[in-house]
Amino acid sequence: MDKNKEEKANRQGATPFAQTYFHGTKADLKIGDLIEAGFNSNYGQRKNAKYIFLSATLDAAIWGAELAFGEGQERIYLVEPIGQIENDPDLTDKKFPGNPTMSYRSTEPFRVIGEVTVWQGHPTEQVKAMLDALEKLKEQGINSQNDE
Repeated sequence: MDKNKEEKANRQGATPFAQTYFHGTKADLKIGDLIEAGFNSNYGQRKNAKYIFLSATLDAAIWGAELAFGEGQERIYLVEPIGQIENDPDLTDKKFPGNPTMSYRSTEPFRVIGEVTVWQGHPTEQVKAMLDALEKLKEQGINSQNDE
């Protein structure tokens, strides 16, 4: 292989086979922005978040956008993790063994690399039922494992 072809083959970058990750939120972000831990969580006790979340499924990111705290527009960003990611224990330990939601968390930032601008949200009744279920858990003192 000649030197130019070898250099191109060794370059890092997006390929048609790269894993895509999504982050649902109401934050207004730009390409290149970093999503970082340390801000108030959208869930649980609304403490400063130790973790940030992403998913390899659009549906999980849509839930993230729909359930996010605040009045901003619901948004879905394409993100790349800067560091290590791990399974989100709230969704992978017992509730959905094997991580079918492909939901992950990290203490390290994600870089915004794009935005999904056309997507279909869940029916209003389904979002209300999810919010009601989360409120019931809160009333029962059942907190997110991510609050620990």
